[in-house]
Amino acid sequence: MTHYALLVRGINVGGKNKVVMAELRQELTELELEKVESYINSGNIFFTSADSKSQLIEKLETFFAVHYPFIQRFSLMSQEDYEAEVENLPAWWNEDLARKDVLFYTEGLDVEQVIATVESLELKDEVLHFGRLGIFWGKFSEETYSKTAYHKYLLKVPFYRNITIRNAKTFDKIGQMLKTNKGDTQ
Repeated sequence: MTHYALLVRGINVGGKNKVVMAELRQELTELELEKVESYINSGNIFFTSADSKSQLIEKLETFFAVHYPFIQRFSLMSQEDYEAEVENLPAWWNEDLARKDVLFYTEGLDVEQVIATVESLELKDEVLHFGRLGIFWGKFSEETYSKTAYHKYLLKVPFYRNITIRNAKTFDKIGQMLKTNKGDTQ
């Protein structure tokens, strides 16, 4: 059995695309996923499965198309994927910056195009790391945050609707949840 984290994009934000997490957990259990748990109400779901990652992606895409058609993008990672990513993070990720976010690549995303777009941005008081699971983006100062490429351009880039973003605290919690596969049941 492999531990997985499923990060769903764009649910329960601003009163739109409402998903009752208890219902979603039950429905995913009916898909033969085991130990289904969630963390906060924004689409962080954890489970174990004997299925391969490609089997799970296909199963989840079909499930969402039928039951939650507004969920068109998600990121799926195993505990091993997460741990490999953590091993390769730059030193700045562990520093106390004003803001740190992970822009997770979603299934089917043209990652090379995303990287090329982000590389073309002029950075202002911020730092990037291109990981295997997503882009790790640090902002050094709250005072200069409004001048960063992250703040000024991210919403405007074409790939924005095809990524799912989590802050550093949630990224750390994902790792904890993958190790224990125990979540709160919000």
